[in-house]
Amino acid sequence: MSSVSAVNTLLNGTTTNTPSINISSILAATSGNASALDVTAAVAAGIYADRAPERVWEADQTTLTSQTTALTAIQTATAAVTSDLQSLNTLTGPLAARTVASSSADVTATAATGTVAGDHVVVVNSLATTGAWYSDLATGPTATLPSSSMTLTTAAGVSKTIAIGSGAAGDTLNDLANTINGDGFGLTASVVSDSTGSRLALIANTSGAAGDFSITSANYTGTSWTSADIPTGDSLGANSFTLASGGTTTTISTTAGETYATLASDINGMNLGVTATAGSDANGTSLSIAGATAFTISEPSFGFTQATAGANASLTVDGVPISSASNTVTGAISGVTLNLLGASAVPVDLAVASDTGQVSTAINQLVTDYNTAIGLVNAQFTVGTSGTEGSLGSDSNVVSLQSTLEQALNYVATPATGTTTTVSTLSDLGITMNPDGTLSVDSTTLSSALTNNAGDVQNFFEGTALNGFANSMNTALNTYTEPATGAFTLDLSGISASNSDLTTEINNFETNYIANQQTVLTAMYSSAEIALQNLPREMQQIQAELGNNANGSSSS
Repeated sequence: MSSVSAVNTLLNGTTTNTPSINISSILAATSGNASALDVTAAVAAGIYADRAPERVWEADQTTLTSQTTALTAIQTATAAVTSDLQSLNTLTGPLAARTVASSSADVTATAATGTVAGDHVVVVNSLATTGAWYSDLATGPTATLPSSSMTLTTAAGVSKTIAIGSGAAGDTLNDLANTINGDGFGLTASVVSDSTGSRLALIANTSGAAGDFSITSANYTGTSWTSADIPTGDSLGANSFTLASGGTTTTISTTAGETYATLASDINGMNLGVTATAGSDANGTSLSIAGATAFTISEPSFGFTQATAGANASLTVDGVPISSASNTVTGAISGVTLNLLGASAVPVDLAVASDTGQVSTAINQLVTDYNTAIGLVNAQFTVGTSGTEGSLGSDSNVVSLQSTLEQALNYVATPATGTTTTVSTLSDLGITMNPDGTLSVDSTTLSSALTNNAGDVQNFFEGTALNGFANSMNTALNTYTEPATGAFTLDLSGISASNSDLTTEINNFETNYIANQQTVLTAMYSSAEIALQNLPREMQQIQAELGNNANGSSSS
């Protein structure tokens, strides 16, 4: 008979009956003393007896709760195993991870997942550089610049001229920087200041020859010109410039080691109609030229010097010449990104190989999670101190899972026709089963297999078309772990339903029977208590009616 039927039978047979109270028993229990009758305790004792079926159902619920806890733990542990198997059965998982070893710090590299393993040779002739220029020295970022102009020209021949000084867009270094940064010319301008003053620094936004640019400044024409400062104590290098005055153009040369004072003396000795003066200030020494009439000098009043020319990196990869605008080179080796850090004096060897660290971690994680799962399953069939198995010892799904887990480990990989393999079973990877069903990993054997036979390891887990060991075991476990229709899901759903049914039975029993019994028993025991309280007086009345005197004798 089911629990529900039992409850219905009990209710149908008792709810309309009125419990009887044996007054003689009450009197015997209290010896006629009304205060000895504890109505609350008496009712509680009666209700406790009536709740005997509830205690059976509650014990059943405790068992169901224990089963739910144990089964949920097994479900979680088994799902972890399937997750590990899935990561070992994908073209983008640990088995496809690659590392690149380099023989020199001049070149490092990374390889994308699935890159073909192999060795490559790289020779770096020169690194890619980024075009950069800097201006003559100004006293500060906001100092007014002398009137001039600058023309920026890209490697593609696109030019842009910017006016400098005299209230134009480039009145100060800060103004020039803002103008250049806002015109989308592909350059970044910044003002660099130190103890000698400030300069405008320009750098291309992209490296390589295509990002290179040049700056030309307009020659100065006027009656007063001052050169850029050179630091105090420094001398001039070998150079030349032209000065046109009074219809005559003269080339003026400097020699290495010459000073502005010497140059000024040389110019004054040429009788060019101008006066040259060497001066100095906190920023260094300079040359000033003044004339009564306008003259032209092939040196701008505010000029620029090239710091670095933009150039492509030059290298060879496996003997093939490569030119790259960046020192990060892709496409030279399929799936590999080269990072050029220096020109190499000798060829650099790059070895693309399986990432044994990732693979080892993934395999060890699988073993760890398997041991957790099989340990939880085995615990259900272990007889404890109480002489009983775990709460799921008779659960057919758990019994089946134990067998499935152990049988899945017997997988043997079959190599493709015409090929051989060094890894066909788990034992070839150093994975063996212990007497208790858990697994152990021989790290030396595993490391050797990963280092020397990475392809065979990958084939063991993935097969020829993701149909190897990982897929085989995952398919077997999916019967239990599938979220919608898996055995664990259905089992837990059934346990939950049974638990819910018992809760309903208990609630109905409390409402339909216990509540009524509480009322009836309370009323009856209360009546008995009143009767006991009246009993002494009634006994006196009876004795009086029978003629008993105080001495207990009757009158004649």
